[in-house]
Amino acid sequence: MADGVVVPTPSDPSCGPDEAPDHQDQATGLRSSHPVHHERHVRVACVGAGASGLLFAYKVQRSFNNFALTIYEKNADVAGTWYENKYPGCACDVPSHNYTWSFEPKTDFSSVYPKAKEIFQYFDDFSRKYGLRKFCKTRHQVTGAYWEGKRGQWRLDVKNLETGRVKEDFCHILVNASGVLNKWKWPDIPGLHEFRGKLLHTAHWDSSVDLKDKNVGLIGNGASGIQILPAIQPYVRQLTTFIRHPTWVSPVQGLEQHIYRPEELTEFQLKPEALLQYRQMIERGLNGQFDIFLHDTQVQKDTHAHMVNAMKEKLHDTKLEDTLIPSWDVGCRRLTPGVNYLETLGAPNVAVVNGGIDRVSASGIHCSDSATHNPDILICATGFDVSLVPRFPIVNHEGHNLQDLWSAPNTPSSYVGVAAPSFPNYLSFLGPNSPVGNGPVLYAVEAQADYMLHWLDRYQTENIHRFSPKPSAVEESTAWKNAYMRRTVWGQPCKSWYKRNTVDGEVTALWPGSALHYIETLHDLERRGDDWDVVYEGNRWDWLGNGYSQTEKDLGADWGYYIREWDDRPLASRGMRRKIRTGSGLFVKGGLGDKKPGTA
Repeated sequence: MADGVVVPTPSDPSCGPDEAPDHQDQATGLRSSHPVHHERHVRVACVGAGASGLLFAYKVQRSFNNFALTIYEKNADVAGTWYENKYPGCACDVPSHNYTWSFEPKTDFSSVYPKAKEIFQYFDDFSRKYGLRKFCKTRHQVTGAYWEGKRGQWRLDVKNLETGRVKEDFCHILVNASGVLNKWKWPDIPGLHEFRGKLLHTAHWDSSVDLKDKNVGLIGNGASGIQILPAIQPYVRQLTTFIRHPTWVSPVQGLEQHIYRPEELTEFQLKPEALLQYRQMIERGLNGQFDIFLHDTQVQKDTHAHMVNAMKEKLHDTKLEDTLIPSWDVGCRRLTPGVNYLETLGAPNVAVVNGGIDRVSASGIHCSDSATHNPDILICATGFDVSLVPRFPIVNHEGHNLQDLWSAPNTPSSYVGVAAPSFPNYLSFLGPNSPVGNGPVLYAVEAQADYMLHWLDRYQTENIHRFSPKPSAVEESTAWKNAYMRRTVWGQPCKSWYKRNTVDGEVTALWPGSALHYIETLHDLERRGDDWDVVYEGNRWDWLGNGYSQTEKDLGADWGYYIREWDDRPLASRGMRRKIRTGSGLFVKGGLGDKKPGTA
């Protein structure tokens, strides 16, 4: 049997019916012949080679030995949503220099909000620079995952999308990095597919379709609808946009669109410290705006007034103001900078239809105001399946499918966005109640990856059979989350994908706190094991091995490394560790212009 993969003893009350012992004595002998913390071979499978999957590969490769990692990606290339979304105007809607990994800047972004191809290029370059593509199997889709207790592994059904053949694979740890905004869907409009013109979806764009001089209909005013409208308006004959709900459209003050000048790009290239300071300045500003998301704070009120004025200045039309400007709090739905969107709504060839669409027929689009519209091309900018339900069956040792547990009328729940209760050795990026709209999201993804590596390290160096969050821990965290959300703008009555496209539903997509709050929470949870059920292989102390440390068996190591001239050990309290880590006391606060004392 492979090194380290054995099952619990039959006396363990937490063993499932399929987890009877198998080759226990052999595996215990293997452990006992090695020093403490022997690194057994671990096989990891990851679903998705988007940003999260690539980061996971980078971090595993950087920190671990004796592992096998396979990333299954359904697309023909890496980068996930930034490979898939190719509609006109598709762009990054957060500042580009802060849509990078914290340790991997990019010097040549063209603007604050660059086109999607630049973001794709960033992740493509990242995958090639660090040799991550060797882990990726593109055009391979995981269609099912089933826990096999005797093996202590997940059995995966993997479909080769080129040949149609399905094969089995096995892994000790399964990581779901398939993303939140990935499974696009058509709007639920009766008769939609009876439309006799060309029907398009922004997330499944057909680049062969020529929009020039066409009469185009556009359904939706979410992020993709806001981006595509100004991009196609100059060359279509007529553009009719169907809007059912108002939405806040304006960049946060101080983060307006800006095309970088040649001298700025040169400085970023030649002076890394200048780019670092610029990125840090924006990050401090973004992390200083969480008050916006709390209901009835002064910052929320001031931001509300600023954005109302900003939208009115760009619309210059009372009817459009009534249609577009919400009555609910700023941030209840996801904020978007909307570059040139509001201004373009007033163009001569743009018509705004406010209200619902009753049905679509071969003869046109029939609206709730009894009007009928007859576009040549109908574009659905209606987004994704945001239910958070996995796109393939994931069946645990109790026979439960996570798809069923998270499907309506049930509500998805997770352990801080990275694991599901009672699903062994299963980890996920941006699961329920992750900070996808609380602040800079990629740095939260880094924190999730680091937390996953904590469990990968424990699994590899201890004799763990399976690990999963306790249902009670998740139930209590969900109760705390629901109570906290009542204080936030996200709990206000607006239709939002944060609430699974409901008006008054439970907030399932967001973390109950700021992005920094989440990052620091995950960091400290590495020390907290009482929220987890851990089942060991045999005696839980077998990982102590043959009584030797790894250090004394390493002839190149310093066997007296702990003898020193001063106490350089990490401080013991959370508060003091935080102050050291964050440079507490070194900064003068002042919004986006935060700086260290004495700096220009």
